[in-house]
Amino acid sequence: MYSLPQLPYSYEALEPVISREIMRLHHAGHHQAYVDKLNQALAGQPDELKDRPLVQLLAGIDELPNSIRTAVRNNGGGHYNHSLFWQVMSPNGGGEPVGKLAQAIEQKYSSFAAFKAQFTEAATGLFGSGWVWLTADLSIETSPNQDSPIMNGAAEPLLGLDVWEHAYYLDYKNKRADYIEAWWDVIDWEFVAERFQAK
Repeated sequence: MYSLPQLPYSYEALEPVISREIMRLHHAGHHQAYVDKLNQALAGQPDELKDRPLVQLLAGIDELPNSIRTAVRNNGGGHYNHSLFWQVMSPNGGGEPVGKLAQAIEQKYSSFAAFKAQFTEAATGLFGSGWVWLTADLSIETSPNQDSPIMNGAAEPLLGLDVWEHAYYLDYKNKRADYIEAWWDVIDWEFVAERFQAK
């Protein structure tokens, strides 16, 4: 059975970028619901499925029984995506990456500013609800709903940005661009760099 992960900081720790109210609703409400529904979908399945690590479960999404595939895609994806989302943020975040990650981003995008502009454009331009990813090869990708690159056979992403309205509407209303701009101030680049170096 999957469980809701503890946050590495308090609900109010990311203020003023993300309010305590949004963090509580997002974590204890939305994320908990994904975990509960994922467990419900797997309840009657063989132990081989119930005991499978989440990344493996999602990587093999097309091989799952039709009766649970959509539920696992939506709720397992929501569980994975949010578990990563909490970790890529920190009250001590912001700034720019350093070291090998910074060098690799500059090599691919010419500068951190150019990377940031391209990522921001992808996030503001994504229609409807979904996610924006920095993938293991430093590409920028978007996905609808709770999909992620691992569902398409890719390695785990380095970071993801939630652009569902529930991630920002209480604070920013319909101004997604303002939320995205503020979010750069809480990215934990040390965490992202560790994922990059471990790939």
